[in-house]
Amino acid sequence: MGYRVGVDIGGSFTDFAILNDDTSEMQTLKVFSRPDAPGEEVMSGLSELKKRYEIEPQEITYFTHGTTVGVNTVIQRKGLKLALITTRGFADVLEIARLRQPNMFDLLSKRPVPLISRDLVFEVDERVRADGSTEAALDEESVRAALRAATESGAEGIVISLLHSYRNPVHELEVKRLAEEALPGFPIFRSSEIWPIIREYERTITATIGGYVQPRVERYLSSLQSALRSVGVQGVPHVTKSNGGVMTAEQGKSDCVQMILSGTAAGVIGADYVAKLCGIRECMSLDIGGTSADVAIINEAGPQYGIGEYIGEFQIFIPSVSVTSIGDGGGSIAWVDNVGVLQVGPESAGSTPGPACFSRGGTRATITDAFAVCGVLGQLDIGYDAVSVDVEKARVAIQPLAEALSMTVEETAEAIIKVAVSGMYTKISGLVTRFGLDPRTMALMAFGGAGPMLGGFLARELAMSEIVIPTVPGVLSALGGLIADIKNDFIKTVYLSLDQQAADQISSDFDELRNASLNWLREQQDHEGEHSLIYSADMRYQGQSFEIEVILTEDMVRNADLKAMTEAFHDAHLKMYGHSDRNGKVQVISVRLVISGVAAKPELPRLASATEDAKPIRLIDVWLDGAFRRVPFYKRGDLRAGHKFSSPAVISQDDCTTCVPVGFTIEVDEFGNLRVKRGVSL
Repeated sequence: MGYRVGVDIGGSFTDFAILNDDTSEMQTLKVFSRPDAPGEEVMSGLSELKKRYEIEPQEITYFTHGTTVGVNTVIQRKGLKLALITTRGFADVLEIARLRQPNMFDLLSKRPVPLISRDLVFEVDERVRADGSTEAALDEESVRAALRAATESGAEGIVISLLHSYRNPVHELEVKRLAEEALPGFPIFRSSEIWPIIREYERTITATIGGYVQPRVERYLSSLQSALRSVGVQGVPHVTKSNGGVMTAEQGKSDCVQMILSGTAAGVIGADYVAKLCGIRECMSLDIGGTSADVAIINEAGPQYGIGEYIGEFQIFIPSVSVTSIGDGGGSIAWVDNVGVLQVGPESAGSTPGPACFSRGGTRATITDAFAVCGVLGQLDIGYDAVSVDVEKARVAIQPLAEALSMTVEETAEAIIKVAVSGMYTKISGLVTRFGLDPRTMALMAFGGAGPMLGGFLARELAMSEIVIPTVPGVLSALGGLIADIKNDFIKTVYLSLDQQAADQISSDFDELRNASLNWLREQQDHEGEHSLIYSADMRYQGQSFEIEVILTEDMVRNADLKAMTEAFHDAHLKMYGHSDRNGKVQVISVRLVISGVAAKPELPRLASATEDAKPIRLIDVWLDGAFRRVPFYKRGDLRAGHKFSSPAVISQDDCTTCVPVGFTIEVDEFGNLRVKRGVSL
């Protein structure tokens, strides 16, 4: 017997999803996160698995997890002190960025201070043209001078990002060679190796973030590998990636830029799995943990992907599941500003000291405390009995806010919830408008520790027709990492006009990517099983400044069918912008390939059918819509397939609590998911 274990480390809790290889039975667990000692929560969880489920570490054959070490390093600005070596005349690439205001509605907004200060940027004499030819050879003495200046300035690592190295990296390779000779053992990061994309700022900032976080990520992963070996875990540890896949932890130590958004991506992969299980064609995932609320769009083809996601104040230009932060998490702190207006977040109580009602030292009111005061929490212990909710401490924390607002404690608690939901509503409205979506036609997949508590209120405001609460909503991100495929992206910038002369070049470039991807899967990831390839190209009309990604079929690529590629671009442009120019000249900027080694997916068992009506444990008093209401309180484990009842209702389970406000009907489907329909009468 063996077990597959997926772990997601959040701001407040660390979640475990455990799959029995023989029976496909799934078990789950939550433990408190340890931001003060990253990795300790994993060891604590493994110890708890042994106590609770009698699962020995030696029985774990596959282990994967998502981590926020990289993201936190950037947000907290605690990364490596880096120097940047660049082409003469391009020393201000990080300062200038794209010259756009961070906030177009705030004339006083400023671009963030770069991760590499201007005094640590050094220029060298060389020049590669846009076509990859050499205009000026590399001056080795200028490189040696730059290296001396970098070390004298206290640099702890060096990023090399030279002009047009995506096309021809010869000078970057030579600079790296000279740097390794002069500074043996010094961390050296080459932009064309980290992610070889066109445009200097995008490639430089991506390489900078990768170098900035690499030492902390490497130390963390090395420590984790050692700890897992010490307790007897047999499987090679994996980490989840920004693109929704996984890779070995060993590769993650050097390719950490690809895993920087791993936690948020894993949740969307889990939501996509549940959406397909439920037959939902268009879905919005809502992941609310302890510190933030994140949304993603999922359709029949899967989650939306994109580049340019934000890591703190900075964009990173790697392929990633497109996730947008829209609001606060369960631990976000409520406060009254200096003009007497109630605010929520962005500061979070985290896991330590946590919400006041957790009795871990927290004294400031949070969203979780608001739900405790309203009566939603406090009926049973939560977090696998790790937390006994103290409602009185929540009331004490909210009391000063109530006095400042001249409201009762219950009214203030409900106001905290409304402020949080209002912020989410505003950001989601902008998001769906930008993509031309109508939330009324979409289902809301609510998960995370606080998602099922807040999801019903948000869906009601957006007039969404359905909410889906998965069977294990509190640990869905851990499940997503557990079922994610081994996946990697490959790219080559070609910058070609899409005419017949380009056929051989495009065919050759795709062959190169295909061979590299298969080698990566088989040699580096040791995966010999089923795999899939997705081909695409970044294309634009000649004269346009930016391109769009166009999915290509294998036949187009194998046959170098440029006519079909051109038509695919016209169709994609028409769909995105509402117009196309069938006679316009088309350019291919980059060719891309995504390889996925298919991972085992659990066959979730069907839930036993109900033989009688659903019966609540008891009726409880919950403050909803300005008054106390007698609300049925259900235990999730008591519900069976076919059970159907009306809201308002509160449903408790080990990993989270679900609160469904007035105006919905709840039905349990064959897999145990709660299908919450708006305005359906029994």
